[in-house]
Amino acid sequence: MTGALSHIRVLDLSRILAGPWASQILGDLGAEVIKVERPGVGDDTRSWGPPFLKDETGRDTDTAAYFLSANRNKRSITLDMAKPEGQALIRELAGRSDVLLENFKVGGLQQYGLDYAALKAINPRLVYSSITGFGQTGPYANRAGYDFLIQGLGGLMSLTGLPDGREGAGPMKVGVALTDVLTGLYATSAILAALVHREKTGEGQYIDVSLLDVQVACLANQALNYCTTGQSPKRLGNAHPSIVPYEDFPTADGYMILAIGNDAQFARFCAEAGQAELAEDPRFATNAERVRNRAALIPLLRRITVTRETSAWVRALEAKAIPCGPINDLAGVFADPQVKAREMQLSLPHPGLGPIPQVASPIRLSGSPVTYRRAPPQLGEHTSEVLRDVLGLSEQRIEQLRRQGIV
Repeated sequence: MTGALSHIRVLDLSRILAGPWASQILGDLGAEVIKVERPGVGDDTRSWGPPFLKDETGRDTDTAAYFLSANRNKRSITLDMAKPEGQALIRELAGRSDVLLENFKVGGLQQYGLDYAALKAINPRLVYSSITGFGQTGPYANRAGYDFLIQGLGGLMSLTGLPDGREGAGPMKVGVALTDVLTGLYATSAILAALVHREKTGEGQYIDVSLLDVQVACLANQALNYCTTGQSPKRLGNAHPSIVPYEDFPTADGYMILAIGNDAQFARFCAEAGQAELAEDPRFATNAERVRNRAALIPLLRRITVTRETSAWVRALEAKAIPCGPINDLAGVFADPQVKAREMQLSLPHPGLGPIPQVASPIRLSGSPVTYRRAPPQLGEHTSEVLRDVLGLSEQRIEQLRRQGIV
């Protein structure tokens, strides 16, 4: 085992995306992650397809690409926690773990004796992280929470989509389950902080992370725009509420993004476009004036940008340090020379499934780098291994548990 967290064992009772995203990050950083799944069913995302992973003969397997996105560097075991024997095994594993991660409904694990209070009595050093839709308190605490629902309730969709009055206007969710991903990142940060605290005090602690809290926190500048003015920001499509020009523009063969962040960049753009006088126009000379007069400026710029192809604009503007770029589909993303240079696409070998495609971690550590030790596991692939190596169970006992339907 290598990595900054190679001394840490994570017992992962979570499924779908937010929890598995967090445990995958911990696994990438070297932690031993034991993923507990329901016998015969497993994590819901195993069946969230198509697309499904293809085997070496080109036929679909029963593992969805969705599952593969968040479950590398883990060992999968199957346990029936509805049975007392399964609960006892999870308690034993928790007693030998540093972190427990779960995303059951509020109070959902208490009926099994697997809540924080019960497990803290067994292992006071345990860091226990709960991820829920709405948190452990408040009037919505018992509701189920899903990313799409939270993007709407938490305000993100009110900021995303074309503005009213435009064809196709209306609220729009982000194309990735971003609230889940951000919640996984916040949960990871909280777990790491709790582990540092434990190094100082010897004590574990309970972590309460909710999708709604995370979504509200990640409204960022838009939240402060509202808190400062009392006015709810409106949808602007790809435009920026506080910077102009900062949006997509048509070109001779498609679209490009201009992300001009200051007045000097705007002046250089106007000069390159052969319209230097625009930067001297008092309506457009400063960013504040450009924001106030965006309705006049943007149509002028769109008439300019359609005169060249995207690649020609990108070459010319990059040479003058003016932020711009193409709008890639995912084929373009993974063909991009910078993405290739950073080795963001990789594959991991699996003895039963062949090479499994993966997207690399963006974390680059010089002294304790991320490692890719295990491909996403098949359901229950490591049950015997974990019960034998971690809990010391005999092969006879493991076989007895299988016959009883506990594992």
